[in-house]
Amino acid sequence: MLNHTFTHIRGIGPKAEKDLWRAGIGSWQQFLGTRDLPMPAAKMHQAASQIQASRTALAERDHAFFTKRLPPGDHWRLFAEFKGAAAYVDIETSGLSAGFNEITTIALYDGRAIRYYINGHNLAAFPNDIRAYDLLVTYNGKCFDIPFMESFFNTRFPQAHIDLRYVLKSLGYTGGLKGCEKQFGLDRTALDGVDGYFAVLLWQQYQATRQVSALETLLAYNIEDVLNLETLMHEAYNLKIRYLADAPAQPLEIPEKPEPPFTPDSYLIEELKYHWRSF
Repeated sequence: MLNHTFTHIRGIGPKAEKDLWRAGIGSWQQFLGTRDLPMPAAKMHQAASQIQASRTALAERDHAFFTKRLPPGDHWRLFAEFKGAAAYVDIETSGLSAGFNEITTIALYDGRAIRYYINGHNLAAFPNDIRAYDLLVTYNGKCFDIPFMESFFNTRFPQAHIDLRYVLKSLGYTGGLKGCEKQFGLDRTALDGVDGYFAVLLWQQYQATRQVSALETLLAYNIEDVLNLETLMHEAYNLKIRYLADAPAQPLEIPEKPEPPFTPDSYLIEELKYHWRSF
């Protein structure tokens, strides 16, 4: 989609971009190879210079070039070109305040391998590992995950970032991550009804008892988030293309969801739910 995008060019908004598409100018290459464009000559020459810079930036994998120039609502357009260097990320914490609470676990999935990080074990490796990726995909990460991580690790994460909360909302899907999953037919089976607060309870159970099944259930929940993020990102990208109507980009194939490495303890989940409801 990025190759077909013109809204990052100064002076070209959504309407002008659609005019170009309807005139058969569906890519940067076509723009540079066409003399008779539906715009003034001075504007055409200025845009051509910026498109040349865009081609160089894409060849050099310079995601910052595009995130600085694209409207925030169009950052999803980076996905097809950068998905090979994308990481789906989700954190679990001991509470909601970055100043008083800690990250308990982090799940990372890059479309190939599942990684997980545990407080007290390998959490410190995360900031270095995440630097291998150019694009982060989260749900509500702009408000929660990224600021929490930057405060906790005392560092910045400068990658391009697609927050699916806003992409899905623009398509009419709301209700939190779990609500959006259900609308796309994603079933959490044994983890149905488990939420972020429940993840706090699982961590507290693990800390108090060192019960391995509590930690593994927490990791199963955390990892389920990032595996579903991959599916939702592809679904949202394809819907965005469809709603643009005149966009010449092709939809992406929805990837097969991998088998998670942990099985949640259903008995423990029901036991914690019972105690939770008792208070």
